[in-house]
Amino acid sequence: MWWDENLLALFKRNLQPTITYWSVFFSFGLCIAFLGPTLLDLRCQTHSSLQEITWVFFSQQFCLLVGSTVGGTFKKSLKLCLFILFICSLTISLVFVIIPFCEHVGVLSMVMALAGLAMGNIDTISNMQLVKIYQQDSAVFLQVLHFFVGFGALLSPLIADPFLSDTNCIQSNNTQNGSSNLEHIRNSLVPHHPGNVSHYVLPLHGPVVTNVSYAFWIMAAINLPVPIAVFLLMYQKGMVPGCDSRSGSLLSADELAMETQRETDVNDEKKPEMQEGIRHEGHGLHLLCCQNKKIWNAPYTFFSIHVCSAVILFMTDGIVGEYSGFIYSYAVEEPLSLAHKTAGYLPSLFWACITLGRLISIPVSYKVPPRSMLFINLIGMAGTFLFLLLSQNSIPGLFIGTALLGLCLSSVFPSMLAYTEDMLNYKGCATTVLVTSAGMGEMVLQILVGMVIQTQGSYSFLVCGISLSVLALSLYVVLVVLDNMHPRSLDGTSGKTSELGNDSERYQQ
Repeated sequence: MWWDENLLALFKRNLQPTITYWSVFFSFGLCIAFLGPTLLDLRCQTHSSLQEITWVFFSQQFCLLVGSTVGGTFKKSLKLCLFILFICSLTISLVFVIIPFCEHVGVLSMVMALAGLAMGNIDTISNMQLVKIYQQDSAVFLQVLHFFVGFGALLSPLIADPFLSDTNCIQSNNTQNGSSNLEHIRNSLVPHHPGNVSHYVLPLHGPVVTNVSYAFWIMAAINLPVPIAVFLLMYQKGMVPGCDSRSGSLLSADELAMETQRETDVNDEKKPEMQEGIRHEGHGLHLLCCQNKKIWNAPYTFFSIHVCSAVILFMTDGIVGEYSGFIYSYAVEEPLSLAHKTAGYLPSLFWACITLGRLISIPVSYKVPPRSMLFINLIGMAGTFLFLLLSQNSIPGLFIGTALLGLCLSSVFPSMLAYTEDMLNYKGCATTVLVTSAGMGEMVLQILVGMVIQTQGSYSFLVCGISLSVLALSLYVVLVVLDNMHPRSLDGTSGKTSELGNDSERYQQ
């Protein structure tokens, strides 16, 4: 049988919550990718300039970072987590409905900021809850989770495409410059870096002709089953007012383990340290690892692992952001000088290969440990950038390298999350740090690489990529050394999992 029987039984026991978290992450993907293709139509709708409309990108990305950080504070109970997921997934549908009515760029920025907060909470909570359910077996399910975000990100531009304006959507006598280069402007727009299209003059006044509203309403309808699925899970858990309530301290796979641990702590007076890390809430318990006073007495490797993993994801997710943002601009400039339409396929190819890679990683991650997958991914990234540098004058080489890079980057985040949580005994502390760091890298490195390209030319785009990938690979070596040095519990005892994790494993079996 392809799956281990115990793992399959665990999946069946947690089928509804697992599918719910996957579907919520589909909402995240749907919302994260629609802005780029529709930005010019939204510019027309809000009668704003290209520089003004790119602030919408910033408001969404900044609030996504805030939401990712805030999401980590909601891990106290399953009931709170599900309530936040319900509100956030419903908010995304409402945002899709409201966007067509935003006629000022400031209002649109506030709406997208709200969407960013919802997306950030979804990102942290979904990853965190799957780690709590499956612990040492979470790698496979995290790969599926991130496949769904890729699928959503691939679907939303396809939905929007038939409704995008082929000509300038603000009718004016002065549209020749903008209209003739509309597709080029759309592909060249990079979040946080509007300078590469600032020389194009598009009309700000005149009647607006655009059908992009229908695309947003279709996406709202597609997303609507997601909050319904979260509500049904809350109902099934007895968390809806009017139903028989039950405490949702942790996920069902952990609840019996928590009770067992509490009884053990009461009977074993020789373990006061563990009691400090456990807090009563309702009828259950949960580990407050990030608020635990004992955390400050943890070995230096505990903090070093957090920092090292976070910096690696800062760079790898930054590579995703900068490559998808600047590959079009690199391709249309010398020495390749690709036609605008041909170069426009490169970002789509990149994201399609990321989604395909995540799909392939699902069965692979069952057989290959996260540590090995990370090594393969990072080696592949560095090798691909080297290949792109050596074949910089080759158009087929650019397409092949783009596809390979998408495949290599596809499973870095879920593998890193699973590996880091494994080193830290699945306490759930690392999830918030890693999610926030990855989002920050995607935003910050896009700005920095854009500045380098502006001053040093398009060739520096690949130099930045190989520099970041080699640095990430070097930090991975440091992380492996830290893994071998780090004790597997905060009190310094060794063992692959903590006693709490062993209790949970016994319950699962």
